[in-house]
Amino acid sequence: MPELRMTPTAGRTALMVIDMQNAFCTDGGSCAKIGLDVSMLKAAIEPCRRLIDAARGAAVPIIYTRYIYRADYADGGVMVKYLLPALGESDHLAAGTPDIEVVEALSPQDGDYVVDKNRPSSFYATGLEPILNGLDIDSLVVCGVTTNCCVETTVRDASQRDYKTFVVTDATGELEKERHDLAINTMAFLFAETVTVEDVLQFWQPMQLSTD
Repeated sequence: MPELRMTPTAGRTALMVIDMQNAFCTDGGSCAKIGLDVSMLKAAIEPCRRLIDAARGAAVPIIYTRYIYRADYADGGVMVKYLLPALGESDHLAAGTPDIEVVEALSPQDGDYVVDKNRPSSFYATGLEPILNGLDIDSLVVCGVTTNCCVETTVRDASQRDYKTFVVTDATGELEKERHDLAINTMAFLFAETVTVEDVLQFWQPMQLSTD
């Protein structure tokens, strides 16, 4: 693991898996249907799976987020109404559709936590913070999509709430590499430590051994 300004607290760390849903990470999802290149989002699936498996082995709580709109998009806001109206025309993240489900390879299990949201930040108008408080979490390891939108927005909000936050650079994905790199550099400057999957596995390995 590289030299870090802060390290995750053993026993007080959670893994956050941001929006690894069919909408973003499959060829049949709504993002691909409107012509977006989701290849870099799909590439995040396997690294996220490795983190999830390691978290389960080390008894680290796993919190999934899902981006979901009402079927009538009454909660779609400016994004759906003005910025990307094509999303609303493709059943993008509409409640009750396959779009909203976590990709099969990463499906939540009993004991995991699932937080639904309708804005990029996982903290905005959700039940995330009471869960973190109830679990006595002070450190968050964050993976998922998209790096520049929901990941970065969540990380900024986590940092402003004084959670020690760690972004897994090779387990996040964006539609364009330039935006991914910019987001990673921005988060690393002021809001989070940037780490790799291998860094996290090294940190969790002693915890995993202690649960065996």
